[in-house]
Amino acid sequence: MAKTILITGANGQLGTELQLLLKERELDYEVLATDVDTLDLTDAGAVDRCFDERTIDFVVNCAAFTAVDRAESAADLCRRVNVDAPANLARAAARVGARMVHISTDYVFDGSANVPYRESDTPAPVTVYGATKLEGERQVMALCPEAVILRTAWLYSPHGKNFVKTMLKLGRERDSLRVVVDQVGTPTSATDLAGAILSIIGSDRWTPGIYHFSDEGAVSWYDFAVAALRLAGINTPVSPCLTDEFPTPARRPHYSVLDKSLIKATYALTIPHWHTSLTHVIARLQPQQ
Repeated sequence: MAKTILITGANGQLGTELQLLLKERELDYEVLATDVDTLDLTDAGAVDRCFDERTIDFVVNCAAFTAVDRAESAADLCRRVNVDAPANLARAAARVGARMVHISTDYVFDGSANVPYRESDTPAPVTVYGATKLEGERQVMALCPEAVILRTAWLYSPHGKNFVKTMLKLGRERDSLRVVVDQVGTPTSATDLAGAILSIIGSDRWTPGIYHFSDEGAVSWYDFAVAALRLAGINTPVSPCLTDEFPTPARRPHYSVLDKSLIKATYALTIPHWHTSLTHVIARLQPQQ
């Protein structure tokens, strides 16, 4: 009998890629895909009913409030989505014995490091978004100790709104672009993160805890933009600038590279370099232009 995967935030970048990958690989899972219009995760009763109405074996929580700047002025809403919702899911998953994968973020750190962040490093969020995601992590682990939490960064895909799609759009519309050069991290293809999740779910070595996952390598936003435009055949010139030249309500981490040693060792994952994955995403985007 096929096991059932509940995917929350199913219409977002990661949720969409998860569903595509499940179909592409023809994996024997029944998929229950929900988003805010079909399941209000902040409603504990609604979440409990969802788990009571069918057998759910796995939960992949892709739902989150990710508007980093807006979160500074919408803290209550951000907390409901990033703390209350995963807590409701974790409580229900633990009650029925479902295995839970919860997605978190590099924003739980302050970005002041100069070496890749390990899972054992002390979180120190400096934004409402980061603080709520950290609290969400703690709720999940307290309520569902068997959960796997994946911290990721700089997610992009052919779907929805993301940095790559924005750069390609602006590159076609403008004579020149300016992109910050003093923020360094690792872009993560949603396809690669979805593949890692499916590897974990399908593994016989389920090991609860917090893990870091992004693609390999490190790059500034400026160099990432240059690479995306070049791969897309867009010749718009790009100039580097500093974060201070573009003040935003939420402070951006200057360094958010994640150390992936633990997840690679635990789940025997091979992770592609960000440039390789960017090439694949650009190729998928080209027919859409």
